[in-house]
Amino acid sequence: MTSQAKTSTGPGGAARLLRYLTMPIFLGLACLALYLYVSSQKLDSIEQRSLNPSAIIEQTGRLIELAGISTMIVVVLAVTTGILLTRPYTRRATPFVIGLANIGQAIPSIGLLALFALTWDFGFWPAIVALVAYSFLSILRNTMVGLEQVDRSTIEAARGMGMTKLAVLFRIELPLAVPIILAGIRTALIINVGTATLVTFIGAGGLGEMINNAIRLDRTVVLITASGLTAILALFIDWLASVAEDILRPRGL
Repeated sequence: MTSQAKTSTGPGGAARLLRYLTMPIFLGLACLALYLYVSSQKLDSIEQRSLNPSAIIEQTGRLIELAGISTMIVVVLAVTTGILLTRPYTRRATPFVIGLANIGQAIPSIGLLALFALTWDFGFWPAIVALVAYSFLSILRNTMVGLEQVDRSTIEAARGMGMTKLAVLFRIELPLAVPIILAGIRTALIINVGTATLVTFIGAGGLGEMINNAIRLDRTVVLITASGLTAILALFIDWLASVAEDILRPRGL
């Protein structure tokens, strides 16, 4: 027990703790610097209205909502599709599905948003669908790569022990593929955070609305604040995803 305690609090544990705390400390200092910068400026009525705390919280919350919901939807769809495409009976459909996913990411994000707005509607759900289409490929490809890299002899051994195909999938293939799948989810999440700033052009709100208004009205303080908050939020979400990746990674991998 003593040796285990020393291991958990030893150099490795201290290094991990330092790695976990470095980014939040940096982002906290960045928020403080941004606050001090805004406080030192003489704001006109437009800037005061734009930088009202309630407006900032509302727009930041909408950005998180857009990125979070779109990522949850794309995780379910892309992981499920990736599993199906690695089964022997669906391999013929793989090139077609990958081609469709490539189209979603090949189109520039602003063009994809405009396409959905023109063919469907403006607002929240068209923005969500556009974000899902734009980030679908990263999770789909990582899911397929993760499942295909599982040693076939391991799967055959499990089948020889009497495990069903479903049991092999959930007890062997998916656990071994988790690190690669999580990397794809992390990439998709960051893609959605960045792209979500553009959905203001189809009436979905978010911090992109503040950035767009600042550019149109030539308000540098508002532009720096909104851009800085977007960058801080993206880095914070990336840090959360890295922590989740460490926690959810199966032990021993």
